[in-house]
Amino acid sequence: MVTTTAAPAPHELTSKGRATRARIVEHAAELIYAKGVHATNNEQLRRAAGVSGSQLNHYFPTKESLVLAVIAWQAERVLTFHRDERFTGFDNLEALREWADFYVGYERAYQEGCTLGSLASEIIKTDLDVHDELASAFDQWRGIFREGIERMQRLGRISAEANPAQLAHLFLAAFQGGMLLAQVARDIAPLKDALQAAIDHLQTFATSPDAEGVQAR
Repeated sequence: MVTTTAAPAPHELTSKGRATRARIVEHAAELIYAKGVHATNNEQLRRAAGVSGSQLNHYFPTKESLVLAVIAWQAERVLTFHRDERFTGFDNLEALREWADFYVGYERAYQEGCTLGSLASEIIKTDLDVHDELASAFDQWRGIFREGIERMQRLGRISAEANPAQLAHLFLAAFQGGMLLAQVARDIAPLKDALQAAIDHLQTFATSPDAEGVQAR
């Protein structure tokens, strides 16, 4: 993937072109997750996606352009899930419990881990110029928690003493660290304990029964 041609933007492609590009990105994400960035090569990707070398080079002329697309694809999946209406913007403790319960109850969670976290661990070992985009994906993820906690404050569910930015870091770190330890142990307990501890800490700031039935602080 070494050319000077810029990768075409998705909106500049025909519907067929967008479908081909999306297929390449999806298979690239699967291969990178399974094999790592360096161990994923053009031949593997061509076979998996069913495209020619010229097609692959047309859509992704450099490895960086491909990895950027994979970051965007993985981030979109994670962010879309966290923005689902079932979590009501994370503006109450019950929504956070439901989020934690989903991952703790997902039978393959400790086998699959976090796709975006796994991608990050691969990319930070490379010299690819994609770190800003990866950091932006995590910033958006953390922002979902921060905005939810800020709404909890505005609704009077937690006290003004709570620091939404700090708590958002806590929830994301608890998830990432707990998931990694769960993978190592092949046991969901580390993730369960880490998320519960984060929720318990947030609960100490509860100010009213509106905080989903939590005792007032």
